Amino acid sequence: MGVLPPGKRLKQLGLGFLVTAILCVLVQYLEAYLKSSSWILNEKITSGIVLKSLWWDFKSVLTEELLFRGALLYLLIQKIGSKKSILISAIAFGIYHWFSYGVFGNLIAMLFVFIGTGLMGYAWAWAFAKTRSMLLGFGLHLGWNVTYNTLFSKGPLGELVFLSKGETELTDWASLLNFTSGLILVPIIVLLFIRYGIKKEAVQEDSEANL
Repeated sequence: MGVLPPGKRLKQLGLGFLVTAILCVLVQYLEAYLKSSSWILNEKITSGIVLKSLWWDFKSVLTEELLFRGALLYLLIQKIGSKKSILISAIAFGIYHWFSYGVFGNLIAMLFVFIGTGLMGYAWAWAFAKTRSMLLGFGLHLGWNVTYNTLFSKGPLGELVFLSKGETELTDWASLLNFTSGLILVPIIVLLFIRYGIKKEAVQEDSEANL
């Protein structure tokens, strides 16, 4: 998992979480602006419900990270190099979300989901390859999921911390902007962050960083 050195890895995890959490907040407020709605605190929310949701987010992210950016990606990188391995991981991640999002059979939805989640999967796999650790990608993944699912009640667990109030129907262009901002624009920004904001770990750190 690349947990050593712990200080550096915790900083990478926290930075990743912060980056996608901020992006998710911006996307939700863009949606609220386009829909002329507002976010209000759920008066029925309890700390127990929040903790249960956070635990669900953590488990789901950890499962996906271990599956798509864990030992298999590491072994692929050793065998065929980073570029091909990252692409394979991204394609698998995109296909997986056809089923987790329930869009299999809807060709247009499948295309958008594949592009959006595939790009994000590429960014997280690239983060793994550059840092030689799962923790930056884990932070990026967890930051988005916690903010999207638990904070803004967009996940499968229902109404949580904030609720949308006063929504109006979007026009075609506004609907397209709202749809593409989270599914396309955010992954591109994360890719740029990985490209220009993250330094590649030195090769000699492999024996320590991949423990």
